[in-house]
Amino acid sequence: MLLQRFIKNSRTAVSVLAMLAVAGCAGGGAAKAPRPAAQQAEAVAGESVTPEIPPQVQTLYEQAAASMAAGDFVDAELRFKEFLLQYPGYPGAYVNLAIIHANNENYEAARSALDAALALNPNHPAALNQSGMLLRKNGNFLEAEAAYLKAVTVNPDYALAHYNLGVLNELYLQRLDVALQHFEAYQTLVGEDKQVEKWIADLRRRVAASQRTANVAD
Repeated sequence: MLLQRFIKNSRTAVSVLAMLAVAGCAGGGAAKAPRPAAQQAEAVAGESVTPEIPPQVQTLYEQAAASMAAGDFVDAELRFKEFLLQYPGYPGAYVNLAIIHANNENYEAARSALDAALALNPNHPAALNQSGMLLRKNGNFLEAEAAYLKAVTVNPDYALAHYNLGVLNELYLQRLDVALQHFEAYQTLVGEDKQVEKWIADLRRRVAASQRTANVAD
């Protein structure tokens, strides 16, 4: 899986689409801006619930993913829906539809798409990650944490869920030490992200300062 660089827009809370390459469809500073939340367009290879997909259907999925990567969400939505009419048992397509719906602020449709994905595979990491994002947006922080944690339990190498756990724990749950652990896990998995590297340095400083304060209090 190839994780593309994050794409930032001008909004304060940034939504990010990190497209995974479709190689085989079958297979605290007060002035600091909030961390962006990571989203993902998913093509999970090797799911045990998924039989081999015919080549013509795989082509349709890849076309839908390409439209999504290009930012043509209208075309991508139509193509993913066409794909699901032919092959309704593939949860990754529902996850991508959920991302499209969330991008359009149609959160009810996003929730329905994720429910469909999780009905097919309750341990689908990308569906769990996206569920966590919807729950966080609705202020259900502990439920969001549970969804993210299940994603990294199913797949410890799932970088985006670690990233979102870092965001959640730093900004919403105020657990700086836990946030630091997940940002460090994310950084290890993706290799290098200079922005996250700065956040890690800042969190290390703040955690150390908090520990010194606690020691003085004791």
